[in-house]
Amino acid sequence: MNPRWIAILKLGILLLAVAVLLLIFPRAYEFVAMAARDLRYFWWLVLLLLLGIWLIWGLGAKKK
Repeated sequence: MNPRWIAILKLGILLLAVAVLLLIFPRAYEFVAMAARDLRYFWWLVLLLLLGIWLIWGLGAKKK
């Protein structure tokens, strides 16, 4: 498989997982809305999102 297709597939799976979790846990959506209004909580959400992205792409990367 082409590396570009793998990256697109990972991004699609990530977006699908977030959408499913927001449907299953509507309170998570409420938290995100509250976090967007109150930046004291929002930076934690951003850090968790960046950690998830790093774990998906950074941890699985081949060593050079």
